[in-house]
Amino acid sequence: MDARKAVIGVLAGGSMLAGVALGAAFTAGSSANAATTPTNVTTQADASASPGVFVSNEDPAHEAGESAEREAQENAGQRPTVP
Repeated sequence: MDARKAVIGVLAGGSMLAGVALGAAFTAGSSANAATTPTNVTTQADASASPGVFVSNEDPAHEAGESAEREAQENAGQRPTVP
């Protein structure tokens, strides 16, 4: 075996081991964070969290300025297309 091939083999093996070590380090960090995250926290639904889901704004100040067509679209679960 040529010395150059041996050096290339050692470098390739070392880079693979380094990649495995880095992957394990990053994975271990994220699972530790997941284990310490409280599970009893309640979150409020946010329209920006799921871009495909429309959440109607039922605030009284908002409702006062709405047209009947817009309110009908919101009640039907549609994203309003009228002002």
